Amino acid sequence: MLARRWAVLLLILPSGCVAGPDRPATSTSAARPAPDRAAAVVFCADGAGGLGETTDTLAHVIAEEGVPLRVERVEWSHGAGRFLLDHLDRRNLQLKGEGLAREARQWQSRSPGGRICFVGQSAGCAVVLLAAEAMPADSVDRVVLLAPSVSSRYDLRPALRAAREGIDVFYSERDWFVLGLGMALSGTTDGHLPPVAGRVGFRHTVADAGDEALYARLRQHPWGPEAEQTGHTGGHYGALEAGHVRARILPMLAPDRRAGLGDTGGPLSAR
Repeated sequence: MLARRWAVLLLILPSGCVAGPDRPATSTSAARPAPDRAAAVVFCADGAGGLGETTDTLAHVIAEEGVPLRVERVEWSHGAGRFLLDHLDRRNLQLKGEGLAREARQWQSRSPGGRICFVGQSAGCAVVLLAAEAMPADSVDRVVLLAPSVSSRYDLRPALRAAREGIDVFYSERDWFVLGLGMALSGTTDGHLPPVAGRVGFRHTVADAGDEALYARLRQHPWGPEAEQTGHTGGHYGALEAGHVRARILPMLAPDRRAGLGDTGGPLSAR
């Protein structure tokens, strides 16, 4: 909890950090079923600042539940505590997104027919979306975005084409400090002004019937009483509570855990 409070403060305050050396590695394994033989792989991009809480919580819940999912941490941050630099360095986001797409394609070539999912939290959602955009159509099984710090006007169509089962977005109007005050000062991760998708969800970008079909793949999950019952109180890191990950996110990643849990709610109307 203390780390989260420092993360919030460092994100909205000016940063004197400078970029560290560019890291060629894309990911490291956080949960290890037999390499390349797991039923599925989940590539997880944590939020800015190198805290690693999203991957750690997901790997912990998966291990507790005994689900055959391999979790790979996407290494995209400049380093521990470099929140604002991570948030603003769009070239790094693009490079790491492209790197994730390459690694995902390599995994698919080693494990044909294996299930592949992307999970992102806050600024890590930008990495995940850029990776999905670089993937072939229907090549990613599912994309899950937790409190995304990109603009609500972000064009999801390229990522939706890649996501065979669609994109699930968890957002909360209660996320007023990081995604409200913080984004008002810094702008969104993709370089726009609020509103932020992690507070209000994504608006639809529809030009024709084909776009309407794509947006049928988008499911948006606002914070509410159902989420609160899992321990998610509506804040920026609430979706990372183990109870929420177990009840709402894991069923989306593991096919045998979906019954009545994973696919809650249909696509929202255009905002």
